[in-house]
Amino acid sequence: MANINEGRAFTEEQEALVVKSWNVMKKNAGELGLKFFLRIFEIAPSAQKLFSFLRDSNVPLEQNQKLKSHAMSVFVMTCESAVQLRKAGKVTVRESTLKKLGAVHFKYGVVNEHFEVTKFALLETIKEAVPEMWSPEMKSAWSEAYDQLVAAIKSEMKPSS
Repeated sequence: MANINEGRAFTEEQEALVVKSWNVMKKNAGELGLKFFLRIFEIAPSAQKLFSFLRDSNVPLEQNQKLKSHAMSVFVMTCESAVQLRKAGKVTVRESTLKKLGAVHFKYGVVNEHFEVTKFALLETIKEAVPEMWSPEMKSAWSEAYDQLVAAIKSEMKPSS
């Protein structure tokens, strides 16, 4: 399988910035994951309809256990993927996970705009989590890591077989 991101190097400096910030954020991954998703829904309230566990729920988003769990796992997977990017030379979530992510995003009709909103929300969440570390270079590093993860997910966005 060809690497989608060939030619798009994730530098040692970018890796260092991502690792440094993730090491600080890791201990608050649950809280940050929830903030990340609340920011997505603040920007694009209609995105809530993409999540079956939110459709028929009367529980406030901040207290929804399924959302908290989902938000944490997505945030951790996104950050861990970023941390591994340079070492692995490519996005490293398990092949089966990548296929599943692609199929699920395809099934629920996720489009480019959703990925853009998510990127903005991710960067804002990280910026708020590590304000003293935040810089244009760090923003660029996280942006590149996110873009490569999205490219890998999009490459698998097709009906599940």
